[in-house]
Amino acid sequence: MRRWSYLAAFSLPLLLVLSTQWTWSWLVVPLFVFVGIPLLDLVSGDDPVNPNEDHYKSFKNSRFHAWVPRLYALFQGALIIWAVWQASNLTGSQWWWFAISLGLVTGGVGITVAHELGHKSRRLDQWLSQFLLWHVNYMHFFIEHNKGHHAHVATLEDPASARFGESLYRFLPRTLVGGWLSAWRLETKRLKKSGLRLFGHRNAMLWYAVLPQVLALTLGLMGGWKAVGLFYIQATIAVLLLEIINYIEHYGLSRSKGADGRYEKVTPQHSWNATPMISSLLLFQLQRHADHHANPLRPYQTLRHMPHSPQLPAGYASMIPLALVPPLWRRVMHPKIRSMQAGV
Repeated sequence: MRRWSYLAAFSLPLLLVLSTQWTWSWLVVPLFVFVGIPLLDLVSGDDPVNPNEDHYKSFKNSRFHAWVPRLYALFQGALIIWAVWQASNLTGSQWWWFAISLGLVTGGVGITVAHELGHKSRRLDQWLSQFLLWHVNYMHFFIEHNKGHHAHVATLEDPASARFGESLYRFLPRTLVGGWLSAWRLETKRLKKSGLRLFGHRNAMLWYAVLPQVLALTLGLMGGWKAVGLFYIQATIAVLLLEIINYIEHYGLSRSKGADGRYEKVTPQHSWNATPMISSLLLFQLQRHADHHANPLRPYQTLRHMPHSPQLPAGYASMIPLALVPPLWRRVMHPKIRSMQAGV
C-alpha cells in the first residue's frame, strides 16, 4: 500500500483542476491545505513505522519511487500551461484566489519535489529539480539548499535556520536576502576554483535570474498580462510557503561550536521531526526532516522517523498558521525547546 500512497502528491494539483467546476472553487485548495489536511492528519494519526533492513534495500533503488517525483515534475509543467489558459477567463477575486491556489500547489508539492530531486546524483533529476524551481522564480535554491543550507544548518551562518525568539516576520527578509547572497557566494567560489569568469555563460546564477523572466514573457505571449501576473503571484506564494516551512523545520535549534572553532556534526537533534500520515505522504516524507539532514542522500521512501529528535506537535499544514501568529507560536514551541535544553 505504501508503494502507491506516494501518488497522493498528485491529489493537490488535481484538486485545483477539478475545483474549477465547483461553486466557490477558488477557496477549495486553501481550505484543503489548511483545514482538510490537518483534519485528515488528526483522523489518520501518526505513522512512526520505519522500513526494516529488507525494505530499505528493496526501496532504496526502486524505479517506481524514482519515477514518481519525475512524473510529477512533468505534470506540473502541463499544469502551468493549463493555468495560463484558465486564468485568462477569470476576473477579480476569482483570479486572485486561483493564483494563490496555484502557488500552494507549486510551493507545497512542486518545491518539495524539486528539493527531493535536487539531492539526486542523476543529471535528469537535477535538471527536473531546476525545471520545477524555474516555475516559481527561485532557481538559486538549487545551489543554496544543497551546498549552503545542508552545510550550515542550525548555525548563525545559515539564513534558512530560524533562531530562538526570532519571529517569522523577522526571519523572512533575512532568509530571502541571505539565501540569494549565499547562492551568489557559492557560485562565485565554484567559478573561481574552476578558473571561469564571474560574468560569463557558465555562471548559473545569471541563468537563474534570466530564465524565469523568459518564462514569464513566454506565458505573457500566450495569455497576456493576466498570465504574467499569475506567474509572479503564484511564485511569491510558493516561495513564502517554502520559507515558512524552513522556519518551522529548524526553529530554535543550534549546533555547538568546539574549541577548534568548528561546529559539531549535524545530527537528528538539529531538525524538527513530524510523523502525521497524510501530510507526510503528500510531502514525500519531508516531515521526517531529522533523518533527511542527518542522511541527506537517503531517498524519500526510506527516510526514518527519529523518535529522539525534536518533535513538532503537528504536521506542517497545522504549524504554518501557528507560525503566522508569533505569540501563539512562542507559547507552543518555547516550552518544548526549554524542556530539551533542560534535558527533560
